[in-house]
Amino acid sequence: MRLAHLSPLKVAEYLKTNDTILFAIGSVENHGKHMPLGTDYLIPDEILRRLEERIDPSEILIAPTLPYGSTDYFEGFAGTVSLGTELLVKLLERITNSYYEDGFRKFIILNGHGGNTAAIDRVSLGLHKKGARCLCLNWWKMAGELNPAWAGGHGGAEETAGILAVDPSLVDAEHLHDGQELHGDYGEEFSVPGFHALRFRGATLQAARPVDRYSANGWVGPDAPPEATKEWGEAMLDAMADYLAELIPAVKRL
Repeated sequence: MRLAHLSPLKVAEYLKTNDTILFAIGSVENHGKHMPLGTDYLIPDEILRRLEERIDPSEILIAPTLPYGSTDYFEGFAGTVSLGTELLVKLLERITNSYYEDGFRKFIILNGHGGNTAAIDRVSLGLHKKGARCLCLNWWKMAGELNPAWAGGHGGAEETAGILAVDPSLVDAEHLHDGQELHGDYGEEFSVPGFHALRFRGATLQAARPVDRYSANGWVGPDAPPEATKEWGEAMLDAMADYLAELIPAVKRL
């Protein structure tokens, strides 16, 4: 059931026998020239839609998806919106505290963006201290665990396949074959092997910095977008929906 579609009376009725709530969070940020800014919430939204096809509507209450997240390092790309970690923590605290006051004690967060994890971790700690439970599902990492062939990086084939399953028209074929366009921003002694990374004398260093300083495109990872197919995306998002359908009853039994 979608919380946004229910009256307060129906939510109260649900709470008489169930204290679990599920919601997704994403971001609005660059995913390369070939991908939509909403990738990180469009894919979780689609997973939730597929979940609803697999379960009884009364089995879980689904709260509205949060489209914005913490993505300061992509602000150099047009259209990116970042709440930052501190504001995201405050927002998630207010939302989950409201649900907690209603009587919810088990929270499942379907996350679509790695930059949100620090905020979700802090909110989860606070909920656990109050006696609640909070699980965070980073779908893109879990998909790679369910099938290693699906694993990928930011804006690469994995996420491109996911968007092809959402709506193929959202992928811009004109730029699908554009390279990562990585360039060194720390001088000749340092190479740029990937996201927030530098390579120096055989070892990899972390250097969080604005992505547009080392990538003109904005997709970063080993999986090239042209490798993506709609069939891959369909199988991957179906697998995540199946996983959620099995997880929810286990969480409710906690």
